[in-house]
Amino acid sequence: MAEIRNYTMNFGPQHPAAHGVLRLVLELDGEVIERADPHIGLLHRATEKLAETKPYNQSIPYMDRLDYVSMMANEHAYVMALEKLLQVEVPIRAQYIRVMFDEITRILNHLLWLGAHALDIGAMTVFLYAFREREDLMDAYEAVSGARMHASYYRVGGVYRDLPDSMPRYSVSRWHNEQDVARMNANRGGSLLDFLADFCARFPGYIDDYETLLTDNRIWKQRTVGIGVVSPERALQLGFTGPMLRGSGVEWDLRKKQPYEVYDKLDFDIPVGVQGDCYDRYLVRVEEMRQSNRIVAQCIDWLRANPGPVIAADHKIVPPSRAEMKADMEALIHHFKLFTEGYSVPEGEAYAAVEHPKGEFGIYLMSDGANKPFRLKIRAPGFAHLAALDEMTRGHMIADVVAIIGTQDIVFGEIDR
Repeated sequence: MAEIRNYTMNFGPQHPAAHGVLRLVLELDGEVIERADPHIGLLHRATEKLAETKPYNQSIPYMDRLDYVSMMANEHAYVMALEKLLQVEVPIRAQYIRVMFDEITRILNHLLWLGAHALDIGAMTVFLYAFREREDLMDAYEAVSGARMHASYYRVGGVYRDLPDSMPRYSVSRWHNEQDVARMNANRGGSLLDFLADFCARFPGYIDDYETLLTDNRIWKQRTVGIGVVSPERALQLGFTGPMLRGSGVEWDLRKKQPYEVYDKLDFDIPVGVQGDCYDRYLVRVEEMRQSNRIVAQCIDWLRANPGPVIAADHKIVPPSRAEMKADMEALIHHFKLFTEGYSVPEGEAYAAVEHPKGEFGIYLMSDGANKPFRLKIRAPGFAHLAALDEMTRGHMIADVVAIIGTQDIVFGEIDR
C-alpha cells in the first residue's frame, strides 16, 4: 500500500515555539511545507474600538499592552499623534528622555527576541544571559514609572515625571546576607543616569558573549543561513519594516529617514543585511543593540548637563502639580476633571509613526472635536510580517518553520488587536 505523504497539521497555539496564540495550519508533503496558513483571532482584544469609547488620556495604558515587549515605544506613537492634533510643543529634555527610553525598550525587545529565538532553535544559555540584562533595564522602567512592564510613562506634552536622583536598593533578607546585598547594590549608589551609564559600559561585553555563543556556531548557522530568504524588492512589496526589511538589505529607518524627537542630533548607524535570510536578520538585531547602547549613552551625557521641564506647561492638557493641588482647590478640581473627562481635541486627523523595535508602529487618529477619538487605527509591524509567513516557509522543513517564526519577532497583542 502506498505511503500517504500529503497531510495537514496544526502547529500551535499549544506548541512552545508558536509564540503566543498563533495557530498555523501546515499543508505538508512529508516534512516539506507546501502551504502555511496563519490563523489569528484567538486573542482579539479590540484595542482600537475600546480606545474610541474612552477619553484620549485614558488610552495610554492600552498602548503598553499591544506589544507587551516594547511598551514605551507603543506609547510614543500614540502621544505623538495626539501632539500633532493638539499642536503641543514638547520640552527638549522630555524629548531626550523619550529617545533614551525608546532605545532602552529596543534593547529589552531584542534581548527577549534573542533569548526566545535561540531557545526555539535549541540554545538555552543565551536565554539565561539575555534575561540577566533585562533585569537591569526593567529596574530602570520601574524607577521612572513604578511598573516593570506597563509603564504608562509618556504623556501628551512630555513624560510623567523627571528621572529619579536615586535607585531602589536591595536590603538584607532571609535570602541575601550583607555581602550579597553589597554586591547587588554596587551600581545603585547614584541616580538612574549613573545606573544606566554603568549598564552602557558593561553591555557591549555582554553582546560579545552572545555572539561568541551563536554567530559562528555551526549548528546556529545550519539552522538560519539560507532559511526564509526574502529579496529586497519582495520585502518592500510585502510591507516589511524594521529589522525584517533591513535584514533584506533595504536601509530604511524612520529615525534617519523621517527623524522625530531628537534623533537627528544623535550619532548612530543603521545595520543592514545582505542575503535576507534568518541569519542576516539575527545579525541586524544584534548590531541594533550595540547602536541603541550608543544612543542611550549620548542621551545620558546630554541629560546630565541640561536640566529643565519634562512636560508642557499647558494646563488644558497637563494636570497641575501635586503642590498646586494642595494649595488650590480649583487646581484639585481641574485635576479630577482632566482624569475623568479628559480634554477635547480639535477636529482633524493625524498619523504618527515611530521606529518600533519590530518595525514601523503607527497610530492614525481622527478627531471630531470630542474628548475621545472618532477613529483610531493602529499600524502594527507584526501583522504584515506574519502575512508573509506562507511565502517564507514554502519548500522548507517543519523545523525551519520554528526558525522563521522566531526571526519575525511577532507578538500577538499587536497583531490581533
